[in-house]
Amino acid sequence: MADLDFVHEYIPAPSDTAGRTLVLLHGTGGNERDLLPLGRFLDPSAALLGVRGKVLEGGMPRFFRRLAEGVFDEEDLLFRTDELVDFLRAASATYGFATDTLIAVGYSNGANIAASILLRHTDVFAGALLFRPMVPFEPEQAAAKRATPVLLSAGEADPIVPAQSTKRLGELLEARGANVDIQWHRGGHGLMEPELQLAKLWLDQKISR
Repeated sequence: MADLDFVHEYIPAPSDTAGRTLVLLHGTGGNERDLLPLGRFLDPSAALLGVRGKVLEGGMPRFFRRLAEGVFDEEDLLFRTDELVDFLRAASATYGFATDTLIAVGYSNGANIAASILLRHTDVFAGALLFRPMVPFEPEQAAAKRATPVLLSAGEADPIVPAQSTKRLGELLEARGANVDIQWHRGGHGLMEPELQLAKLWLDQKISR
């Protein structure tokens, strides 16, 4: 669509029954299709919206710039956060899904941009599943509180995301009213089948359709 300025792929729900829409946000080097299979696994009845990040790092798509591993360009991050929120609202009008049914599903860089939205725009997501997230920025201003269910899925041996950063993100989200669950797994930065099964169970239990 001409007025939707992110490369994306939208797949309507398999049935006409109104339900939730999963916003799928890839990691560094991914694209709008990377997490479609994960989205369909997590909720076979949901509509899926895969989005590609606009920033390129060595030719690899990302959602915002970084200065080094784990060091983010905060000015660009905040700009890209607001830009993505504008896109989601425009996509809602274009495709006809309700904005109050949006569930973020993000991995790594995609989890971090989703976390940034949760901290900066508490009214956007009705829930979020964030795989390998870390603190995107430390908020200075208070935001409206919302009891958003959020899952942080972390690897105990993750060489990229320090455990303390995941814990701190949980604290920041809880300060904004979110209901945060952190699940720790024995692996590193990559995703594993057992944690995806647990994430699916969490989604079914914590977020109504």
